[in-house]
Amino acid sequence: MAQPAVTSLRDKASMRWLALALLAGAMFCSYIFMDVLSPIKDLLQSTRGWDSTAFGTMQGSETFLNVFIFFLIFAGIILDKMGVRFTALLSGVVMLVGAVINWYALTDAFLESSLNTWFTDHLNYIPGFDELGISPFYKGMPASAKFSAIGFMIFGCGVEMAGITVSRGIVKWFKGREMALAMGSEMALARLGVATCMIFSPMFAEMGGTVNVSRSVAFGVVLLMIALIMLIVYFFMDRKLDSQTHEAEEKDDPFKISDLGKILSSLGFWLVALLCVLYYSAIFPFQKYAVNMLQCNIEFTPLPSDSFWATEAVTYIQYVIMIIVAATAFAGNFAKRGLMKGLLFGISIVSLVVYCWMGYEKQSAGAIFAVFPLLAVGITPILGKFVDHKGKAASMLVLGALLLIACHLTFAFILPMFKGNAIGGVTIAYITILVLGASFSLVPASLWPSVPKLVDAKIIGSAYALIFWIQNIGLWLFPMLIGKVLTSTNTDIEAQVAAGTMTEEVASVSYNYTWALVMLACLGVAALFIGLYLKIVDRKKHLGLELPNIQAPEVEEEIKESEVATAEL
Repeated sequence: MAQPAVTSLRDKASMRWLALALLAGAMFCSYIFMDVLSPIKDLLQSTRGWDSTAFGTMQGSETFLNVFIFFLIFAGIILDKMGVRFTALLSGVVMLVGAVINWYALTDAFLESSLNTWFTDHLNYIPGFDELGISPFYKGMPASAKFSAIGFMIFGCGVEMAGITVSRGIVKWFKGREMALAMGSEMALARLGVATCMIFSPMFAEMGGTVNVSRSVAFGVVLLMIALIMLIVYFFMDRKLDSQTHEAEEKDDPFKISDLGKILSSLGFWLVALLCVLYYSAIFPFQKYAVNMLQCNIEFTPLPSDSFWATEAVTYIQYVIMIIVAATAFAGNFAKRGLMKGLLFGISIVSLVVYCWMGYEKQSAGAIFAVFPLLAVGITPILGKFVDHKGKAASMLVLGALLLIACHLTFAFILPMFKGNAIGGVTIAYITILVLGASFSLVPASLWPSVPKLVDAKIIGSAYALIFWIQNIGLWLFPMLIGKVLTSTNTDIEAQVAAGTMTEEVASVSYNYTWALVMLACLGVAALFIGLYLKIVDRKKHLGLELPNIQAPEVEEEIKESEVATAEL
């Protein structure tokens, strides 16, 4: 009598989705720390003397080691060589170490230490890097920004290592199943971290009526400790899976440079990589300035200290409502009965309207931008299921580029027209931010699941690492470029501050963001053309990007043709 097939953790839906929850939870915490300083750019300028150039240089430092020391390439090799669980733990530790340094750089203790003096007098010129224009420091950069940049560099190594590890982990647990849905859901949850830091970072910085930016960073450090615990739990789950499937965690075949050659010789890989860097460069650097952009384009009315809307209770209530919006929108995608589906989506829509009204009453740019991921949470499962069952991944990337262009141009030219019209400006801001978040949800649902169709499974970790490395070039460059564009197009503000006719506090919310936003819109235009070209290449080369991820019998033959084409590429 035949023995029944052994069921692994991967075959149990609850277990593979638990593994996803652990990985996504860790990324949720890392996304919070990644942008924890973004909503308090104005406070960094008024309390630490960080102008736009200093802020942009520090924020760009996150990817410096990944790009110029090639750490991310080494991370991909480590992932292929050592496996998912080892690399996940390593990334968690590295993130935490960098975060602690970043926190200390913003404490009052650092300002009073000898380190402050040392960083003021040193790292003002780095031979070679300065000549190439890629130095992570510059003469006159505040000491706290320099030391914070070092911590952010180390954190950046860990968070990008975590990114490729999570992508590889999802492929391991979901290949041949709901992979696009899993990747899209992971990014939807992780991006709630953006909303979380936008709401809570200003609250912690201004808690008790005194401004202390280090409290916001400490909040992020605690969450990264929780992330490390999640990765430890995942470690044991992953080891159990390997013991059931007898899959070796370490690879028998040593890494070869020729493996990278196979990846780099693929035209489809390069098009996907370029799309990735363009999309992410137009979004992530923008997130770091988005709250300040809103502060500069919407006239917020200061609230009386005894107003209910100025209390910390409002922040917690808003966050609970946000979770209700996200949870009901996400769950509505999985409701089988029409009545239940309608009820869940109805609750989500009503809750979103209530949240937006509270954000207006609170007069907070951070609370307004926090809606960024909410529409994405609701539509990402829809997009993921569509790509899993129907395909059309390349077409979705083209649509995402069109929405990206429209949103940045709206911020650049339409939003400033409503300055002085509080209701109109806030309404335009909410709608545009929601659409921008929705456009970005097209990327994880369609781009990341396409990578396994372009490279051999043995080197997929290196493929993700290369894409992340290329992406990191944009994430290093564009925060600095935005800061420099703001400085060069707002010379009148800098002159007034130097002359003493404008305070740093007023200057921090007086920038004109038009040309910085036009620059980001141009990235969307480039992404649009590459996306259209990718569709042509996919049709000619049979890459399978427009095919569904779940291999139904009627498309198996076409998928085989796609695999042959990939091998030939």
